[in-house]
Amino acid sequence: MAHDWMPTSPCGPTCLTTGEAVVGRARAALRLTGAVGVLLVAALSVPLMPVIGRAGRELLAKRIFRAVLRAFGVRLVVRGGDALRAGGNRGALVATNHISWLDIAAVNAVRPMRAIAKVDIRSWPVLGRVVAAAGTLFIDRERLRTLPDTVAELATTLRSGSLVYACPEGTTWCGQGIGKFRPALFQAAIDGGVPVRPIALRFRLAGGRETTTPAFIGTETIIDSICRVARLRGLVLELTVLDELAPGRAADRRELAALTEAAINSALHRVTPIPTQRPRRRPTRIPAA
Repeated sequence: MAHDWMPTSPCGPTCLTTGEAVVGRARAALRLTGAVGVLLVAALSVPLMPVIGRAGRELLAKRIFRAVLRAFGVRLVVRGGDALRAGGNRGALVATNHISWLDIAAVNAVRPMRAIAKVDIRSWPVLGRVVAAAGTLFIDRERLRTLPDTVAELATTLRSGSLVYACPEGTTWCGQGIGKFRPALFQAAIDGGVPVRPIALRFRLAGGRETTTPAFIGTETIIDSICRVARLRGLVLELTVLDELAPGRAADRRELAALTEAAINSALHRVTPIPTQRPRRRPTRIPAA
């Protein structure tokens, strides 16, 4: 059911850069085979998740996500990763701009964490089972009345000491710009009394030129996007961990969302208005879009 809260993006096929160097069909097929192998290993590891402990789960997840990136020939360049890895058992909402299905692989290759994802993913063959076993929180954007319960569950998870990865745009953009950050999920960080950790993601080629080819946008299928990435040569994913926004930094969820969006825009060297500081007031605990 469509409603005003449903995230939308203007990005489509015309946003995709053209003329990128590609690998041959045999190498692309080898990459896809490797990715399927990694996914099968992840699926077979699901029964082990409850018995290997938190440290074991994080180590396994990190290796799996790094293997996904290697399978597709993606080089991950991390700036400020120590700040993310040094979080200990303190909860935080980790927020990034959203470009591709590779985003979550990159973040978890640095520091494994839970995520909040659209409910549709839970029903995907094989992958849905893996994602659910990893402790993913699911959000149903078509049923707006479920949003308060989702935000409350997220706040409880953050309060318990978990890092949770979220994409506040609510949908993917091509990477040449980012969408407006929806404030609802930031209410969970306020209610949980935890910081927000912004992370800026950018895709480029080995020569330094930015590319939108990895973007998963428009009406294309996930298979189309995967096959396009598998053929791309010299793909680099830059991940920049930014300074956290401490609890109490913002007056309410809207200001917190705007501050996070501005920090990521600034890291990507794009002009965005920095939110002005507003008088402090007691934030409402009722989440809204």
